Amino acid sequence: MRCSILSDFAGEPLAGTAATATAWLCLEQPGPWGRDAIVESHLDPELGAELQRRAAGTGVRILLIRRPGRHADTRVGGSRRLYLASAKPGTSWLEQADLASPEEALELDFEALGQGRSTAFGTPVEDPLLLVCTNSKRDVCCALYGRPIATALNLWECTHTGGHRFAPTGVLLPTGHLYGRLDHQLAERVVTEGILADRCRGRSCFTPRGQVAEVAVRAQLGETRDVLTVVGETADSATVRHTDGREWRVALAEQPVPPRPASCGKSPDIAIALVATAIDQLVKVGR
Repeated sequence: MRCSILSDFAGEPLAGTAATATAWLCLEQPGPWGRDAIVESHLDPELGAELQRRAAGTGVRILLIRRPGRHADTRVGGSRRLYLASAKPGTSWLEQADLASPEEALELDFEALGQGRSTAFGTPVEDPLLLVCTNSKRDVCCALYGRPIATALNLWECTHTGGHRFAPTGVLLPTGHLYGRLDHQLAERVVTEGILADRCRGRSCFTPRGQVAEVAVRAQLGETRDVLTVVGETADSATVRHTDGREWRVALAEQPVPPRPASCGKSPDIAIALVATAIDQLVKVGR
């Protein structure tokens, strides 16, 4: 059985499993993708390696994206779409640019992007962007279960976002909230309704503790806006603040996960998940 099915059967919690990134760079690259798609696709591997080198240590995570449909083994040139997103709480932003060639991405200031500063490399995008992972060479579950959603809703396909055992997976930009076990209905709701707690793996700019806490508070409030941030952590708790001044301390505990493979082809192993066990409101009114 596929790793995503076994993870679901095991009841593995989703919250706290999001990839870590303060910002995202998403570069269009048609055609097939290899396991390490940045350097194993029809993107010049030297260019891919240089983009990775420049992103290292800045908090920027790079994805390749492509339109849904057949991906013929061609090397057609032409302009490329580029999306840039800062996941900084309360000030997240999304920009897009059309590049004459992918090499133009080297002109980007990675340090500024990672710190949440726009250099007007692209033009602002108001609507949220949901990308769905279909990187089959990383794990076949992503293509089997992700591609039908991307195709049906005409969403961009993307490379590995982490956690293919939760396929279909997706990332919502600009806030950097990742989702797992997507279906058509949830994907459509995320695009139209905002940041949903349902099947949310967490926000990429937070640690696993912060991810679990923010999702728990978001679920309790039914909050869909970018108004929550993590302001403190201990070994067994995290504190979440609303922009209106309210605060909550979320108690956290470790929970063993029944044996399941981390990806297809691997042997089942036991994992430890972080879960929220209580939410206590510390500040009830705004300042």
